[in-house]
Amino acid sequence: MTKLALGTHPFLLGFEQLERLVERTAKSGNEGYPPYNIEQTSENSYRITLAVAGFAENDLAITVEDSALVIRGRQTDDSDGRIFLHRGIAARQFQRSFVLADGVDVGEAVMENGLLHVDLTRAVPERVVQTINIKKG
Repeated sequence: MTKLALGTHPFLLGFEQLERLVERTAKSGNEGYPPYNIEQTSENSYRITLAVAGFAENDLAITVEDSALVIRGRQTDDSDGRIFLHRGIAARQFQRSFVLADGVDVGEAVMENGLLHVDLTRAVPERVVQTINIKKG
């Protein structure tokens, strides 16, 4: 018995990019920092929350690139002239990517108590029924 790849299944026409999308997501290089939550806030909306304590709004950048939501954080090192006896809070940069399905739009982003909230909405596609005429050959 031959196992078919997802993008080559005979009933999934036009989904060739789906397998590449899954591979791209698996290789996105997202590590465990910063920690995040994804919650469904209604039937067609979601919220991604990242723990970005120590980052100011101008240290963060949110972009949509090639159907992916990309959140970057970069802090400047302000330790000049300071003597640390212990340094457990590092100025650490990050990049976290989330692949977006067609029809998912990024809404507003809000910083609150060290948490960055990014709201997403999914447009409900209009149901279309199309009748195809059969011609005599």
